[in-house]
Formats: sequence, C-alpha cells, structure tokens
Amino acid sequence: MIEKGTLLYIYAETPLHPGSGSELGTIDLPVQRERHTGFPMIQGSGLKGVLREAAESNPNNKEYVKWVFGPEEAADHAGALSVGDARILLFPVRSLKGIFAWITCPMVLNRLQRDLSATPGITAPSWQVPAPAAENGCCVQPKSDVVIDSKNVVLEEYTFEARSDPYVDSLGNWLAKTVLPEGSEYKFWRGKLQNSLVVLPDDAFADFVKYHTMVITRTRIDDVKKTVAQGALWTEEHLPPETILYAPLFASKPRYDGNGAKPPENLNSAKDVLGWLTALNLGYVRLGGDETVGRGLARVTFHKEEKK
Repeated sequence: MIEKGTLLYIYAETPLHPGSGSELGTIDLPVQRERHTGFPMIQGSGLKGVLREAAESNPNNKEYVKWVFGPEEAADHAGALSVGDARILLFPVRSLKGIFAWITCPMVLNRLQRDLSATPGITAPSWQVPAPAAENGCCVQPKSDVVIDSKNVVLEEYTFEARSDPYVDSLGNWLAKTVLPEGSEYKFWRGKLQNSLVVLPDDAFADFVKYHTMVITRTRIDDVKKTVAQGALWTEEHLPPETILYAPLFASKPRYDGNGAKPPENLNSAKDVLGWLTALNLGYVRLGGDETVGRGLARVTFHKEEKK
C-alpha cells in the first residue's frame, strides 16, 4: 500500500540521451517517448537503477538499499520504493530575445497538478494553469524577458502573440522555488525561469519537443585508414541542456523477507523510507547513455512544500 510520496525533479545540465534503442528512421538512436503524446520521458526502471547506484556509492548504505530498492534476488521480497516514469515539465527553446525560453503547455501543467494532488504527503499547488487564447498565442508573465515590443515571442522560426498573464507569474515563482536547487549558483537560473517562462498551446508544445531536440552525428575513425569505419556513422537524439523533468516517487512500509529478517530500526515506515532517501543529498547523477563523452549530467532535487 502506498502511504507516502514525493516528486523528484531532474534538471539536465548537459545533453541527455535516455535511449530507446535503434530505429529505422531519420534518427538512428532516438530518445524515449510516450506513445500517446510523443513527449520525451525517462522510463521508471532506468531511473530507479540510477537512484540505486547513487545510493550504493556509499558502502554504509548497503543494508538500507536492500530494503528500500529491493534485494538483489528479486524473488525474496519487493522493495519499499516505487519510481514512476520521468515526464517532461519544461523544455528550452531558442528565442529571438532573451537567448532561450522555457516552454510548457496546459496539458503538462494539468498533469503536474494531478500528480501533485495524487501524491500522499504533498499539498496541492496554489497556482492556476494559464491557457493561451489562440493557436498562435502564448501566455507570459507581465515583465517577460522574451517578449519583443510587448507583442510577440519568436521561438526558433515561429512567432506567437504574447498575452501577459498573472497566472504565469505565480507559476514561474512556484517553479523557481520548488523545482530548481536552492544553492547560490542557481540564483541566476531561478530568475531566468521566472522571467523566461512561456506557456504555449498543447499542439505547439508537442511540435517543439518532437522536432527541436538536439540531434548529434557520431563517427568512429578507422585507426589505419583515418576514415570513418565501416558502418560507424550514426545519429543520436538528445534532450538539450536546461530540460527539466519530474518523476513521482511512492513509498510503503518495508516488507519482511521469508527468513524473518527485519529492516533497520529507523526504517520501519514509508516516512522513514522517503526520509532516508532525501537525506542522501544525491545532488548530481548520470542519466542515459554516452556518459564517457559528457552526456547525462543532471541535478536532482526533491519536492519542497510551499512556505505559507
């Protein structure tokens, strides 16, 4: 039974390649995507493995890892932590003014509200979902850094009519305080998020996350010929740096195994499980492929409740 939960926010600081395997398309190695929306995502199984590896980096955590994530022999008993798929929240897009904007859409925000409300232990957010009035419109905060002449926002080669919306202001404040890390090195980025947030129509957002990811061409050179080796030219899709995703985490009371073993004394409830996990201060993790060429460095943080 799920007794407690939280959200894990993932802030990509280098290109991120949560690969889905090879395909016979224009991109050889695309990223994982939801079937029904086409939105980028990271499967929960891979994310759980990353969290487990990060926890195991400290040898003192071995016994706790067994009870929280599950034993190496899966048939013994299940773990106490359930990790959901990571879903897209904010996507960076090149902007004619302000360098880039963080975009989102009503569908993504309504889903976030639903996930927050469905997570035991989290208070429903106070912000409301902004709604663009037209297909070529967008909602921005009153003092947005990406609006040109108080009229338009130009993202890549597309122009959207900007409408100032106080809902975007309160949403941007909440995202900056809740999603991004608290350190002083992120002060600029919290301000950037508040001033460069753009809420697009659902269809426009879907097009950007489908067709405006990073596509990188990779090669392998033959050591003797100094030309591209046979069959060693391929393309990879990456989520760009500054992409932000979130994943729901649910905890239950640790399960006893069939041999009478019990978890540590301070790990007897769902609250204890999440408390132990959040106390690890994971900071940076590596997600997806191409780790040895600098991909997949992400900063992870856990949900913080609004201060009243």
